[in-house]
Amino acid sequence: MTLTHKLLLASFAGGFSLAAVAAPVTKQQVVEHYADIAHAVYADSLSTAKALDAQIEQFLKAPSAQGLEAVKQAWIAARVPYQQSEVFRFGNAIVDEWEGQLNAWPLDEGLIDYVADDYQYELGNEGAAANIVANRTLTIGASSLDVSTLTPELIAELNEVGGSEANVASGYHAVEFLLWGQDLNGTKPGAGQRAYTDYVVGDGCTNGNCERRGQYLKAATELLVKDLAWMENQWAGNVDGNYRQELLQAPSDTGLQKMLFGMGSLSLGELAGERMKVALEANSTEDEHDCFSDNTHNAHYYDEQGIYNVYTGLYKRTDGTLLSGPSIADLVAQNDEQAAKTIQAQFDETRNQVYQLVVSAEQDNQHFDQLIAADNAPGNKLVNDTIAALVAQTGAIEQAAAIVGITNLSPDTADHEF
Repeated sequence: MTLTHKLLLASFAGGFSLAAVAAPVTKQQVVEHYADIAHAVYADSLSTAKALDAQIEQFLKAPSAQGLEAVKQAWIAARVPYQQSEVFRFGNAIVDEWEGQLNAWPLDEGLIDYVADDYQYELGNEGAAANIVANRTLTIGASSLDVSTLTPELIAELNEVGGSEANVASGYHAVEFLLWGQDLNGTKPGAGQRAYTDYVVGDGCTNGNCERRGQYLKAATELLVKDLAWMENQWAGNVDGNYRQELLQAPSDTGLQKMLFGMGSLSLGELAGERMKVALEANSTEDEHDCFSDNTHNAHYYDEQGIYNVYTGLYKRTDGTLLSGPSIADLVAQNDEQAAKTIQAQFDETRNQVYQLVVSAEQDNQHFDQLIAADNAPGNKLVNDTIAALVAQTGAIEQAAAIVGITNLSPDTADHEF
């Protein structure tokens, strides 16, 4: 168990305390605190992305095995707050429209850099083997593109080049691929094994184009920082005309609906469906979320933690401080104390179930890509049990919504049946 996991579990041990509610809270206060949590989460995402960028800059000056490992750990640390931000995506269009440039997946990594000869890519994707790192001009379909100078702006423009959503040039997963390389282990143990010498300029360079590969890595990380700074600004309390002001000026029920819809849609269609059910039913490591690094257990856990944060009004910041305030849990308890206890118990049960994916990876050395293997019956059961817990949690979210006066929530199923 990592220190971060220990801190989170300690902070939230026993779940949300209904007795802690000293005075009635209003719907408007709950929405305001939701905006406070969003700002804190994006501020932490920005600060950890800046730390990653600094670590990359240091590594590229003098590449080493130890330096590459330090960068990988900085990437993993940066994922902790960002995954907790995804709960804001589905209820807020401004986040959903922006999110693809930072977290799109799965991706055809041959667009970016060298891949194995038996590389599996999306059928019909003309950019699947473009290899931006190795080429200064790309020809994709009828288009010829100048990619001689790798800048954050160019990388952003190359997303979905040729019309394919699999052509992901930027974001956390592009950086992840550049750090780990392909995971060629299938459903067997092991993550990507990119050598630090892929970044050594000169005679020690492996796989060619080492200087240019470093330029791509640095530009992609700079774009990540720039994008996160923009979103952090949208939730800041001292900026005129930003999204926070728009949200807080709307009726409080509109804000509550966004909160609950975001929680339910992440729980059901996205996390249970797109990120677990799809991969399990196809036994497909290509559909694993953090597939190059085998960090998927953490990605799923912190997605669930983000849902939990919004319901309870609690957020454990990266500096160790605990942000707390008026919550949906408070509103539910004010209306129906017994139902509040039942709903809270379901949230606790689901969070604990998702955490079993972390236990499997960190204690039993069975990562998500191993759990979904066709011949791993116990692993399949663990993932199926987690999907079931997320479905049950979505039911609890709908119950909470009804209690606070938000009817017909209809969380997004992403066209999955549960």
